[in-house]
Amino acid sequence: MAGGKGKRFGLPIEKPLLPFLGKPLIDWVADAVLDAGRVSDFYAVTSPNTLETEKHCQQMSWKTIRTDAKGYHIDLKQATREANLMGPVLTIPADSPALTGKFLDKVVALFEECKMDFYAVFVPIAARQKLGLSIDSTDEYNGMWYAVSGINVINGAKSQTEDKIETCALVTDEAEVLLNINTPKDLEIAEKIMKSRPPI
Repeated sequence: MAGGKGKRFGLPIEKPLLPFLGKPLIDWVADAVLDAGRVSDFYAVTSPNTLETEKHCQQMSWKTIRTDAKGYHIDLKQATREANLMGPVLTIPADSPALTGKFLDKVVALFEECKMDFYAVFVPIAARQKLGLSIDSTDEYNGMWYAVSGINVINGAKSQTEDKIETCALVTDEAEVLLNINTPKDLEIAEKIMKSRPPI
């Protein structure tokens, strides 16, 4: 998902194209997707807000879908409908540079095990606060509030309905999802952490 305005950065560059340790944020995410064994295909979902990102993705020979920028959930519905993705769909934000193919494979496997139509990945709010990271979006799961990672698996056919979908979730403070970039400070903190990590 690469169609948001990224207003909090206030920069003349679209958020998915922000340099992170030498390459655009979205490239880190694409590398993880391409390294995942359980992901069969992928699309970069752009919008009128991110036309330069769309151009970059097309130059990389990635499939793109341009949505109408009516909000994350409406854009996701539009993308799954236009690409006719009626099976399991893994959604990933373009601003999670620590993601790995191994982590994405784990999420897909957990979705398959739970046998429900929606699987979410949540991050403990305290884990982000401890590192000085922002809290962008929260959601409630089993009576507790968590930071939303933006990484989910949904049954594409069910994504078109307004009915409440039964949810399973993984709650984790693993760096792969903990380092989601919402502000310039998040970017600075995440770069420092990634620099200090041993190579995988």
